[in-house]
Amino acid sequence: MSLLISRRMLLAAGLASWATKGLAAARPYDLVAERSRVSFIFSFNGAAQTGTVPVRTADIRVDPDNLAASSADVTTDIRQAKAGLLFVKQALLSPSVLDAENHPIVRYTTTRIILGARGRISEGAQVDGVLTLRGVTRALRLNAELTRPAGTAANDLSVLNIRLTGALSRSEFGAAGFPKLAADRVDLDILAEIRARG
Repeated sequence: MSLLISRRMLLAAGLASWATKGLAAARPYDLVAERSRVSFIFSFNGAAQTGTVPVRTADIRVDPDNLAASSADVTTDIRQAKAGLLFVKQALLSPSVLDAENHPIVRYTTTRIILGARGRISEGAQVDGVLTLRGVTRALRLNAELTRPAGTAANDLSVLNIRLTGALSRSEFGAAGFPKLAADRVDLDILAEIRARG
């Protein structure tokens, strides 16, 4: 726990240092796809199931001088989802659940970042955004953490790690199929590595 707190303190120091050197303003970052994933956890027939889907596109910008002004616009192609057993995946992508054939793209766009303790994107930070799933768009709040890789210098913000967690009701997006087999709640656990562009 103390190691995690130390990393967060170093990240905050690095962000402050970067800002005072005149490098402020939203800076674009590229997603490292092979080190990023969107995981979703749900109950199917009483057993916990975990699925993953790769990120398709990501427009991520971090403003070290005003972290609340940072933003992200991310899409995934649900047709590429993996969900363990074949019949679970088939149910997931079916017309009565995600309707992947007609609505393959899932999109999440941030609308507001609520900073955590002492102005950090950690320690209680949250991200408000809108999620478009199955052609339905609804507000979705996620918990957020932004950290540097272990061992990097305090002022090195060239690589950052993002973790977003939260949950949604699939029926609110019209994905209400198989109600006796699959729970309505779906938990999200999103990890992403991003690298500063240029």
